[in-house]
Amino acid sequence: MSRAVTKFVVKGLNPFATADAPDFCSHTQFLPASDLHLTFAHSSGTMSATYLLLLLVPVISAQTFHWGACPIPEVQSNFTLQPYMGKWYEIEKLPDIFGRGQCIREENTMMEDGSVQVSYSQVWDPQNHQGKRWYLEGTAKVIDPQEPAKLGVNFLSFLPYTPYWVLSTDYTNYSIAYSCKDVFGIFYFDFAWILARSPSLPPQMVDQAKRMLISGGIDISNMTPTDQSCSV
Repeated sequence: MSRAVTKFVVKGLNPFATADAPDFCSHTQFLPASDLHLTFAHSSGTMSATYLLLLLVPVISAQTFHWGACPIPEVQSNFTLQPYMGKWYEIEKLPDIFGRGQCIREENTMMEDGSVQVSYSQVWDPQNHQGKRWYLEGTAKVIDPQEPAKLGVNFLSFLPYTPYWVLSTDYTNYSIAYSCKDVFGIFYFDFAWILARSPSLPPQMVDQAKRMLISGGIDISNMTPTDQSCSV
């Protein structure tokens, strides 16, 4: 089925201009990239510059918030980036203000320079917006070749990289990913994802993934499942 696609390319400190796109400022997730490419599978209405600015401002209070410094869980040993490429479905996650849609998935593609292009998508309100999947594109890269499972993501060139750690994966069935940012060691907010190569994962594998997160000092009490029942 053909689809209308509108793409925004955000560069530098003053990139914001009105453009045709859905008003989704309270319902979207972005993936960091050196230049943020916002690609939408459907366009209707108008997004103002103010809405786009709001989209790019993290709201810490809506994340999973804790006192103290970030946990430092063990990551995947001998991690290899190439087999990690391809499509991953979100099975469960720690809640955040951005990933509020359904049927969330990402698709990773290795680039010639060794970085990774990430296409992130989700569906809003399938009953009223059937067929509308929203796409965002970002980039990720290995920060230190000595620790290849500790990737970084960046959504604007003037902002620092955000951690994206692969804690465990078998490349063909599941992945456990984690991200955490602290503020002077006083408090931190974190994200965790259980991912799968298919829209579902056996309950015992989900339980095993949760046990691994807990063993890494990560609080999963607010972890929620992601609906993967959409037809798109």
